[in-house]
Amino acid sequence: MKQNPKKQPVSVNLTKNIDYLKKELAVDKSFDLIFLELKYGGIDMALFTLDAFAKDEALTQIQRELNHIDGADKDNILDHLMKSRIPYLELEKVDDLEDAVTEILSGPAVLLIDGVSEAIVIDTREYEIRGPQEPESEQVIRGSRDGFVETLVFNIGLIRRRVRDRNMRNEYVRVGRRSLSDCCVTYIADLADPGLVEHIKKGLEEIDTDGLPMGDKTIEEFLLGDYKNPYPVVRYTERPDVAASHLLEGHVLIIVDGSPSVIITPASFWHHLQHAEEYRHKPIVGSALRLVRFAAVWTSIFLLPLWFLFAENSDLVPENLAYIGVDEPGEVPLIAQFIVAEIGIEMLRMAAIHTPTALGTALGLVAAILIGEVAIEVGLFTHEVVLYLSIAAIGSFATPSYEMSLANRLVRIVLLLLCAFFHVPGYMIGVTLLILLLASMRAFHVPYLWPFMPFSRRGFRDVLFRAPMPLKNRRPKALHTIDPDR
Repeated sequence: MKQNPKKQPVSVNLTKNIDYLKKELAVDKSFDLIFLELKYGGIDMALFTLDAFAKDEALTQIQRELNHIDGADKDNILDHLMKSRIPYLELEKVDDLEDAVTEILSGPAVLLIDGVSEAIVIDTREYEIRGPQEPESEQVIRGSRDGFVETLVFNIGLIRRRVRDRNMRNEYVRVGRRSLSDCCVTYIADLADPGLVEHIKKGLEEIDTDGLPMGDKTIEEFLLGDYKNPYPVVRYTERPDVAASHLLEGHVLIIVDGSPSVIITPASFWHHLQHAEEYRHKPIVGSALRLVRFAAVWTSIFLLPLWFLFAENSDLVPENLAYIGVDEPGEVPLIAQFIVAEIGIEMLRMAAIHTPTALGTALGLVAAILIGEVAIEVGLFTHEVVLYLSIAAIGSFATPSYEMSLANRLVRIVLLLLCAFFHVPGYMIGVTLLILLLASMRAFHVPYLWPFMPFSRRGFRDVLFRAPMPLKNRRPKALHTIDPDR
């Protein structure tokens, strides 16, 4: 964030400080801003804080302690308060009223003392938070049930619980001129690539915007800036165990206050196809699950365009596969059926998001019976279109990364249109362009298709199969970690 050059030193005159803060904070116009005029031991003081974040018990105890000040404490009152009288862990001094304004709006309390050119910042914030429940989009049959919440400090604690490395760093960055959002760059100092860490920190500091209305997503768009490419180059997770495992591989995490998702950087194409469930079973079972998931992902991209190509060009179909064509073409062209069905599935997905859980079953019945069956009966869809579109939709839902599944859906529609307009050449051109797009992408200087392109035998083995943990004794080469051994 670009720093505000405006500075206003804390004055020894308490009245001037109070007038400045009351004007800048508009205390008289905001009911949630608390201003208290205090006097202890003959010393005038002022306290500013936010009602929503103020921890009443802590502030009350601090006032009790201040009541014990006597006249002998006046000579070096600031040090005396911070070292002897204020019973709180998180204390800090500021000598700029602009910094004091920022701290007050962020939640801590600021104590001003007459005759002292510095103010005391007391971090008495207390957040209302929900419990660390298991994320709905990353559920596992066996494993931990906690998940990230919307509070930065608690999310860091969930990671600390799993990684007690003295070299783990949590570097604080404030982003947004108006929102002043708290962000954290988390990494292990003797593992992560220093160049990557500096690149991310510099990118965060250079973000010049009013705020982060969409939290981590806004951070991603400012750091990467590739707006036209649908494929994600960072991975989001709401699971602390997933974040911790990537941290130990040498990745860098970006945590934004107010968001229950953590950004994992860098992330290749294959990172979006992994799931924690694979590591909760024996390696052979995990490998089987991974291969099934890969098959589901490829199916979600290529099945519909390929079937449409065969249905429209029956001479391409071998005799022993003649059954995959369309028995009754219907009145509506196949490409129109697919486009309408794709839009319908997207509408159902949106409806499910906005539908209360209690009505979810009713919505499913309406979609399956009233819409699906009736649409076939009236001739809008053929049975084959519903079958193959359902298989492709299941493949999309089986993709672990929600962002990846949406990107694959867009690619599938583009391939369908190319097949409709240009037939076999269109399909070949579309697949070639997709491969070239993925091969040319880089996630923070890491090739997007690594270890497939450029090829790495060990890395590709670990991507294709869930290797036993004792054999995963090397960190990914593409991350350029300081310590490659595990």
